[in-house]
Parts: sequence; C-alpha cells; structure tokens
Amino acid sequence: MRYGTMARTIERWWTVQQGPGPIIATAIHDGHGLRPEAAEAMALSDLDRLREEDPFTGQSVQDVETHVIAHLSRFEFDLNREAAEAVYRTPEQSWGLEVWKAEPSEAFVARSLALHTEYYRMLGALLDGVAARHDKFVVIDVHSYNYRRDGADADPTPQDKAPDINIGTFSMPREQWAFLLDPLMEAMAGFDFNGRKLDVRENVAFQGKGAQTRFIHERYPQQGCAIALEFKKFFMDEWSGQPDEAELDAMRRFIRFTADKCEELLA
Repeated sequence: MRYGTMARTIERWWTVQQGPGPIIATAIHDGHGLRPEAAEAMALSDLDRLREEDPFTGQSVQDVETHVIAHLSRFEFDLNREAAEAVYRTPEQSWGLEVWKAEPSEAFVARSLALHTEYYRMLGALLDGVAARHDKFVVIDVHSYNYRRDGADADPTPQDKAPDINIGTFSMPREQWAFLLDPLMEAMAGFDFNGRKLDVRENVAFQGKGAQTRFIHERYPQQGCAIALEFKKFFMDEWSGQPDEAELDAMRRFIRFTADKCEELLA
C-alpha cells in the first residue's frame, strides 16, 4: 500500500511540471505529508487523515504536460480554502474530527499559512505564463470524495447522489465556457473506463466552490476555465486505504483523455 509506508513529516511542498500547452492539471489534496512541527501536534492517525485526503489523484494527473501535485496534507492547511479557514481549528471545519492535540498557536498557524500564500504565488506565476502564451486555457482541478462514510460494511451513498465523476462549476462563468464543458462532459461519459462507462454529472455531490477555482476565474475572467473534477472513491477502499491498481491506471488514462479533449475543444 503506497500511503501506509509514508513518513509523517515531509520537506517537499509540491511538485510542478511545466509544458507548452494550454491545459494544466492539479491535485492539491493528494498530499499526506506534514511539516515536522505539524506532525508533532497532529492528533489524527495517518489512516484517519488519509480518509479525508484525496490519495492517488496526484498519480492521475502525471501524464498532463503541465501539472501541480501538492505533497502536504490538507490537515495542516487546506489549499482549497481561503486563508482565514485554511487551518482547521474546530471539528465543524473538519468532518467532526479533532485535528490537533491542543489548540495551535497563532505563530504555528502563521507558518502554515505562509505556505498557503506561497502556493498561490507560485500558481499565479505559473498561470500568468500560460496566459501569456495562449488566448484561453483550462485547469483540471482533480479531487476525490467519500461515499462510504458510515463504515466499510455500511451501505454506500446512493448512486443518484454520488456520481462517479462530479463536475463542479459554481464559480465558472458557465455560459462563456459551455462550448467546451458540454461536449467535454459528453466525451467523459463515453470514455471506456475498464470496460464500463462512468456516471458523469454536474454539481450533484459538490458544486466546485473551492478557493482554487475561484482564484483562477477571478484572476483570468476571460482566459481561464477551472473545472473542479471529483472522482468518487470507487478506485480504493476508503477505510483501509487500499487502492485498486487497475482503476488507478484507468484514472490516469481518463485524465489524459480529458486534457486532450480540452485542448481539442479550445482549438
């Protein structure tokens, strides 16, 4: 199991690979690592954290020429929340979980939020370069979500409320990007995913209200389309963390296919 042997502390913040095209893929909740002082203060077990992180999404974006993979856990600071809410201080902010052994100090929070700021500085610089080269660009913001929250042996969330792929468009100027999004979702639904078709729907389990998509649409209102793409965690056991390797391979092909289709539609 990939995540079971990972160290709790990590010095790498994120990995950025750059290419010439107009498509970028990100996996900002893939990370499981913690800075040393965060690891010391953390009350949650590795498996409890993993359950609410987005493991293996980083692997899924690696074939897109320009991609960003975060290595630090959302439980230290959440890159998809604004800075004021990026460090989970109460269980209400973190699925009822007690994250810290004790209330984190303001100095501790400031050190974590400095990295949150650094990420968005990096992302802005990266996308400024893409925007300088291309009239329009697309960011595929890859996440995953739980559908067996009541336990490994309990009934899953019904399919009508839990599509295989949830596309979130809340902050997107939807009509402006309909020329791309509508045929893209149709193509996604037709993709051969290990011999089956995926249930692809918009704004069902999530609406795409995260900070990263808002950042992109506000900074590049005419150029940038940020698509929040959530895989249901059908590719792994939520409770043990064990992945299905065949499903992971198909996820990687699916994201590569999605990126290629985006580039085709932009052209």
